[in-house]
Amino acid sequence: MSEEIKKDYDPDLITLTDDEGKEYTFEVLDAIETDTGRYLAMLPTFDDPQKMLEDSGELVIVKVEEEDGEEYYCEIEDDDEYETVADAFINRLQDFFEIEDK
Repeated sequence: MSEEIKKDYDPDLITLTDDEGKEYTFEVLDAIETDTGRYLAMLPTFDDPQKMLEDSGELVIVKVEEEDGEEYYCEIEDDDEYETVADAFINRLQDFFEIEDK
C-alpha cells in the first residue's frame, strides 16, 4: 500500500539559481495571494537523506513577481510584509506540519 501512496504523491517542485549559479530545489507547500502580491511557502528538497536531516526545516517564503509575462521569485525585503505573510502561512500550515513559534 505504501507504494500506491508514493505513486500518487506528485510534489510541486521549483528549482532556483542563486547569484553564483548554484541551483536549489524546493517543494512548494502553499501559495497565498494578498493585496500586496502572491507568495509561496516552500521547503528545500535534497537528494541526500543526510542533508535533509541536517536542514533546519524552516519555511522559505518568496514573493512572486511578473515581468514581460515571465514569473520570477524574489526575497521579501520589507520586514512587516514578511511577518504578515509568514504568519498567514503558519496559520494555514500548522495543522499539517509541526511548526514552532518564533
